[in-house]
Amino acid sequence: MGEKKIPYGVLAILLIGAFIALLNNTLLNVALPTIMKDFDVSTTTVQWLSTGFMLVNGIMMPMTAFFIQKYSIRRLFLTGIGVFTIGTIIAGFAPSFSILLICRMLQACGSALLMPLLMNVILVSFPIEKRGSAMGLLGLVMIFAPAIGPTLSGWLVEHYDWPVLFHVVSPIAVVVFFIGLFLLKDTKEKQSMKLDIPSLFLSSIGFGGLLYGFSTAGDKGWGAMEVIVALIIGGIGLLLFIAHQLRMEKPVLEFRIYRYPMFALSSLISIIVSMAMFSGMILLPVYLQNIREISPFHSGLLMLPGAIMMGIMSPINGFLFDKVGARILAVIGLVITVITTYAFSHLTVDTTYVQLIIMYTARMFGMSMIMMPVMTNGLNQLPQKFNPHGTAMNSTLQQVAGALGSALLVTVMSNQTKVHAQELAEEAMKQASNQSTAQMSADVAAQMKQEITMKAMTEGIDDAFLVATGLVIVALILAFFIKRTNISQEKQPEEVAI
Repeated sequence: MGEKKIPYGVLAILLIGAFIALLNNTLLNVALPTIMKDFDVSTTTVQWLSTGFMLVNGIMMPMTAFFIQKYSIRRLFLTGIGVFTIGTIIAGFAPSFSILLICRMLQACGSALLMPLLMNVILVSFPIEKRGSAMGLLGLVMIFAPAIGPTLSGWLVEHYDWPVLFHVVSPIAVVVFFIGLFLLKDTKEKQSMKLDIPSLFLSSIGFGGLLYGFSTAGDKGWGAMEVIVALIIGGIGLLLFIAHQLRMEKPVLEFRIYRYPMFALSSLISIIVSMAMFSGMILLPVYLQNIREISPFHSGLLMLPGAIMMGIMSPINGFLFDKVGARILAVIGLVITVITTYAFSHLTVDTTYVQLIIMYTARMFGMSMIMMPVMTNGLNQLPQKFNPHGTAMNSTLQQVAGALGSALLVTVMSNQTKVHAQELAEEAMKQASNQSTAQMSADVAAQMKQEITMKAMTEGIDDAFLVATGLVIVALILAFFIKRTNISQEKQPEEVAI
């Protein structure tokens, strides 16, 4: 049996498609205040451009395991990139907020197909001993694309109107669609599988409810009735979905993959690290723009060296994974991440721009050694038939972990900011009462209030980073239990059906 031919052309097309889809995820965040003014909508309403995108992604991703098994890669890719392209083109000319929101939902439907599809192609295309290098390229796309989004969008929004964010992406998406149309071949035999409607309904209720509850909790607090109801409905829906899948002969999403210990461990570590990773993506822009009054472009620019570092290190770490396995990379990466995340818990109103760049870049260097090696090691233990389920599960859980991490850390920041503001105000009052001057001027009082607000928010952000440090320490402890998957356990197919 000769060595099978690896479809590098197919992978290149899928990588480009996944790159623009993931770039789009973070491209719009910087422009939300401008969109809010243009369409005269509230902060809560405009946030749905991000929340809604994440919700649709989270609902669609569990279904990708079924789609990958039933349809050819060509058909799925063209459908995904086609729907994404239509949404992007129309969004650039959206006359109202409701049209723009619908277009974002279309983008989410398309992009939800592309990432699990690409990961599955890599798993079936490369022998197990070479997957690390291939997954390194995927890691480059997964991290680098969303990381450069804020920098690119910050520059574009400062110089042009927000629709240009869509006009930049749409021609690239059109070109990628036509490249896929002409170069991808449809060689897979048609499957007679049918989508189970109860599974679709329960999955949408379960994952959709949890995602909505977590994302809303960051804004309205965990005690809000809307949040509690969403989490209860989501939790019940997810339990019913899991029970239904375990009864099915051919489940839409196979939960029995958690019988494989390394996959279960990799999932848990990935969830924890994803939650902690969002601390940098959510909290740092708040600190930079609200406290330090640094422009969106320069905020994004600060994160660019970290994105470049991750882009450089992902293929290198993939190569190292093939040589030494996941444990040593994950442990080293998590030690660096613990140290740098803890460093971020000591931010002050005077922390220099250069210090922030160094801290963030070092943190991204550590992060680059964790996600893809750990995830690949877990997927390597799964038999070939479970690959679509493994990739769909990982993609879905990353969405849920991101929403949970954001909600948790934003809540910690908000609550601790209030506590510190009260403490600082009481301390200021004591100092003022001890002064010999009879009365403070209005200007001095206003300046003191602003200083208290800024310092309280900084300390609230510090406390949230401290919680994130605790999460990463848990992941570090778990990383010591990683074992390299036995290569001989899995047979590779001779051909890749695309």
